[in-house]
Amino acid sequence: MTRKLFFEAILKFVLGVLLVAATLFLPAGTLTYVNAWLFLGILFLPMFGAGLVMMVKNPSLLRKRLQGKEKQREQGILVKLSGLMFLAGFLIAGLGVRFQWYMLPNTVVIPATVIFLFSYLLYAEVLRENTYLSRTIQVQEEQKVIDSGLYGIIRHPMYTATIFLFLSMPLVLGSIYAFLIFLIYPVLIIQRLKKEEEFLEKELEGYQEYKKKVKYRLFPFVW
Repeated sequence: MTRKLFFEAILKFVLGVLLVAATLFLPAGTLTYVNAWLFLGILFLPMFGAGLVMMVKNPSLLRKRLQGKEKQREQGILVKLSGLMFLAGFLIAGLGVRFQWYMLPNTVVIPATVIFLFSYLLYAEVLRENTYLSRTIQVQEEQKVIDSGLYGIIRHPMYTATIFLFLSMPLVLGSIYAFLIFLIYPVLIIQRLKKEEEFLEKELEGYQEYKKKVKYRLFPFVW
């Protein structure tokens, strides 16, 4: 771990907290948006803990997660669309509080919170199993195919985890309207996944054999 990496991680974390908080509380026009406080807690507290673990045990993985920038134009567009989805969804959730639109009951919010936290654990397990993970589509030096653990069940467990994570977010915030916006995410991730597999087939040795061994991409017995 270097001092530069430490300060970069802390800076990006603080800016992330402030940005998400602003996109929720400003359109809501109040700080009494309880669902937003719940969401900020379950999003950033585990993130802070995971960041500390990576900083100590695997700083190279943390560096990759912080500095990744998509080089492929088409994939870059998908990343930007995902960013717009988050912005629009959070703004709509906040506006729903300001204008008293229909808010989901706790019978939905609480299970969604459980799903979110479970998905976080699933994501953490994927990071533990595959140290080659990057925010961009690339093949790293000496990279090998991972075919054990979750990767022995589905080929893209990280994307599966993020689908559950992101679809549960608007439900935690209590907004059915934001949820409709977030339904864009599975469509975007499927497009990204298809291109990623085409790339890995060409660039990563053993990936074609891995596809024959593990048939399902995101959900066992489904797809």
